[in-house]
Amino acid sequence: MDKVIHVTGIVDTLSYPAIPVAVKREEISTDQAPAAIGPYSLAVSTEGMVYTSGQIPLVPDTGELVTGGIEAQASQVLSNLKAVLESSGADFSTVVKTTVFLTDLGNFATVNALYAAAFGETKPARSTIEVSALPKGALVEIEAVALVKEA
Repeated sequence: MDKVIHVTGIVDTLSYPAIPVAVKREEISTDQAPAAIGPYSLAVSTEGMVYTSGQIPLVPDTGELVTGGIEAQASQVLSNLKAVLESSGADFSTVVKTTVFLTDLGNFATVNALYAAAFGETKPARSTIEVSALPKGALVEIEAVALVKEA
């Protein structure tokens, strides 16, 4: 017997047969970006898309927070994000959505200028959120969703 998924909407109830789908899922890692500091992947690629974990300003070789203020931290975050994207077959030109987390929205202009320089003509959708704290005392974290380039 077929399983059926029921979707209730404002106007009507629709039924769709549940179809098992085989989906290829690849966990991404690279030595060009800092290793994950918890039980997660740097990124996951599936169905032509890559979803990155948030990148914080850790130096890849040491795993330590980069020294300096918001400019140094944002530059390191963008460098780490670039490395993760490139290791998954994407880059800044294929990013469709980012989320930027800041511990102080007063740093928005500085981060925005560096972000604009990194992304160039590419203007993905973006959310920027002020948070009370980030891992390891970071001031900024950025995550992205991108299209994987065709081989």
